[in-house]
Amino acid sequence: MDYIALLRGINVGTSVKINMKELKTLFEQCGFSNVSTYINSGNVIFKSHDKKNSITENIEKALHITTGNEVKVLVKTKSEMVKIANSIPGDWRNNDNQKTDVAYLFESIDTENIINELPIKKEYIHLIYVKGALIWNVRREDYNKSRLNKIISHKVYKDMTIRNVNTARYLATC
Repeated sequence: MDYIALLRGINVGTSVKINMKELKTLFEQCGFSNVSTYINSGNVIFKSHDKKNSITENIEKALHITTGNEVKVLVKTKSEMVKIANSIPGDWRNNDNQKTDVAYLFESIDTENIINELPIKKEYIHLIYVKGALIWNVRREDYNKSRLNKIISHKVYKDMTIRNVNTARYLATC
């Protein structure tokens, strides 16, 4: 089966640093096939016959041994990624006028009620919940008013991993 692993907090700011070539090798050593990485933010595409739970445990353990850090990993099937990407309206983009991101949700917060828990001002932001993700779009001029930047200090932030709309769309097509 085709899978995509989304590693949380890799190569962002002062987070865990890992080379993508080394990450590819680590996945191959875990027994996965057709491994490739996409950009430098911890996106790994691969094949496996194992179940998602055991895949996740295997990757997290290998990352801990390799980096010495706890790295949360969210594993999605290709079909899950396609469903999420297909839920993004075609005119939602990242450009000078708007910002669109996909917050992939870990199981602990994967519920439509997550929208009500976020410290945002909904009148300035468009939100779509689809199983496994929360998609948002905000006009650049309204970004600060939306309070979207407050998410990083909220308790649910540790249970999501965010990718921009271009990455989300790409991962659904690879």
